[in-house]
Amino acid sequence: MELSLTVAIIAVLAMIAIPKYQDYREGIKVQKAITDIAEISAFIKQYETETREFPDSLSQVGGDSGTRLDPWGNLYQYYNIQTAKGKGMLRKDKSLNPINSDFDLYSMGKDGKTSTALTANNSHDDVIRARDGQFIGLASDF
Repeated sequence: MELSLTVAIIAVLAMIAIPKYQDYREGIKVQKAITDIAEISAFIKQYETETREFPDSLSQVGGDSGTRLDPWGNLYQYYNIQTAKGKGMLRKDKSLNPINSDFDLYSMGKDGKTSTALTANNSHDDVIRARDGQFIGLASDF
């Protein structure tokens, strides 16, 4: 009887602790993506200062920006708005207005899926750069 009670208590504690630990680990991954996006943004801005234009791809900027993977194993996504043909590929807020005027830079998040509209379900976990770098965080928080 005592053994059964001990096992039950351990099971209840595990049911509480495991999800909290998983949330904690996911939060660390989001923070890592935020840090990476800020660093890559700085490389892009430096490139723009030196060349007077934004790069066509991340491989043109410093460090490992073109091959760096986000914490979920996907490449960071970059889109040069100034050379864009049309606004179809731009990331958009709930009013369908572009969230940046210079370039889009983001991680597709845990699910590895994204849509241009931040209100789409598969964009909620994306880690985005918005307002020309004034906001870097989860799309669901924007």
